Amino acid sequence: MTKIDDVARLAGVSTATVSRALRGLPTVSAATRRRVLAAAEQLQYAVSPSASRLAGGRTGTVAVVVPRITRWFFGTVVEAVEEFLHQAGYDLLLYNLGGREQIRQRVLRNANLHKRVDAIMLVATPLRPADLTALGALDLPGITISSGTVVPGWPCVRIDDVAAARTATRHLLDLGHRRIAHISGDPDDELAFTTHLDRRRGYREALRAAGIRPDPSLDIESQFTIDGGNRATAELLSRGEPPTAIFAACDEMAMGAITALRDAGLRVPQDVSVIGVDDHDLASVLGLSTIAQPAAEQGRLAARLLLDPLGTRTTGPYAGRVPDQRIGGGRDDPPIPPVILPTRLVVRESTAPPRAH
Repeated sequence: MTKIDDVARLAGVSTATVSRALRGLPTVSAATRRRVLAAAEQLQYAVSPSASRLAGGRTGTVAVVVPRITRWFFGTVVEAVEEFLHQAGYDLLLYNLGGREQIRQRVLRNANLHKRVDAIMLVATPLRPADLTALGALDLPGITISSGTVVPGWPCVRIDDVAAARTATRHLLDLGHRRIAHISGDPDDELAFTTHLDRRRGYREALRAAGIRPDPSLDIESQFTIDGGNRATAELLSRGEPPTAIFAACDEMAMGAITALRDAGLRVPQDVSVIGVDDHDLASVLGLSTIAQPAAEQGRLAARLLLDPLGTRTTGPYAGRVPDQRIGGGRDDPPIPPVILPTRLVVRESTAPPRAH
């Protein structure tokens, strides 16, 4: 079996030079690189990816932390990230917190990531002060997706949740609705993070812009799930006169709302219009109007931005969209403006003008 020493002898260089040449590092001259490549080809020497990583002090692995992998948004993002990392020669180490505090502390605070990964990606993961301190101590490149917490020195990829909610509510207003309800995240549910606050803000801003005072009785909190949307809508209907339209903070809540409305004998959209946010895989099947967010694109872009500080050459539509400074998560690092991806209104059968009484 050919070894790196054999290539070094044939090329007339040191093993360290062979390693640098085969890894494409810029410290090797073009002539030397050609000589090393010719020797490696002649001896049919194949570089071991794991050995190359170890020689460079790398693990070839990126940690991806999600609150709950079973949710559509998180699963879609992780799938896109894994595909991008695989093409770049990296492995993905997934941490699914699942609402369990002991896992959070083990992953984020007890140096569980130390020497196991080259970089960290946090997907909509709520962070406490102790988490930020622990992440900064790791001194690893990192990035967040759809996060309301700023990690010093880390970029963030997200959508404008306030604008998305304004667009959804404005769509209902433009159809003629005035009694518009909102079902959103439970503030005690850490998985909702700040998304529910931003989308509630956009909902209220759109109402006020139309001269409508937000009605607290039309604003119900629950979990970002189908069951959560079902329970929130049932609670809404129990309060008396139903709204003519519902803006749900995510598509899964909107699906639960539609089920609750139908169980109550109300038709969608003839009696109550419903709109969500996400463009879930089932949204088109159910005819759900929604604000489409590019979940997979957020994952791919975040992976691209994360790999650049590691010296990994990647190609694609995001080349060049990389923060100037090294992203290390240091406490004194300056904040990096988030990368905001656009959303779009998708009108389907679940929204229509209010029925004349």
